[in-house]
Parts: sequence; C-alpha cells; structure tokens
Amino acid sequence: MPRSRISASVPREAIEQAVIQVFGIPYRDLRRATRGRAKVALARQVAMYLAHVGCGLSLTETGRLFERDRTTVAHACGVIEDRRDDPIFDRALDLLEWAVPALTSRPFTQLNPAS
Repeated sequence: MPRSRISASVPREAIEQAVIQVFGIPYRDLRRATRGRAKVALARQVAMYLAHVGCGLSLTETGRLFERDRTTVAHACGVIEDRRDDPIFDRALDLLEWAVPALTSRPFTQLNPAS
C-alpha cells in the first residue's frame, strides 16, 4: 500500500507529541540523547520513521532534526518496517501517519512540556 507524503516542514514537536500520546512515554524521555528503555527507543524510532517516510525528509535531514546520525535513522526505519508485519503495530503507524498532518494544520501547542 503506498504511503502518503506530507510537507517536509512538519515540526519535530508535532511528530513527537503524536508519538508520546500513542506510546505513553514522557516527552523528556523521548528528547534524551541516550537510548533509554526499549519502549522509549521504539517511540523515538517511530518518530524518525514518520519524519523520513511520512514527511519525505532525507535520512540526513531527519538525523539533523532528531540530533542523530543518518545511519541511526536508516536503522530506525528498518526496525519500524520490520515491525509493520504485525497488523496492530501497522494500524497504529497508519493512524500516526494520518494524525501528524492533522496536528500540523493548526498552531502547535505542546501538551506535556514538563513530562
């Protein structure tokens, strides 16, 4: 199934807010420089995947956006693609790919700045 592409101007915060709501993790954990727990690492990989695949950013642009190397982004995208074989995970990704453009069509309000 082809994936829809959205504007490359999607703010990192909109992607992150959608991801933290779905994964139920604190915002500060997603933003940490270290890998963290497996759940946090997966959420960060999903955010990078959404920026690269969903928003059409290059691996390098996505790496800059998330303060990671492009090879880290490539690895994250591979992990997420492999997990899409799970129908529940795939559906969650489909919903996130739908939600991110909706979040960016209105002014951004950070939901959990202290989390």
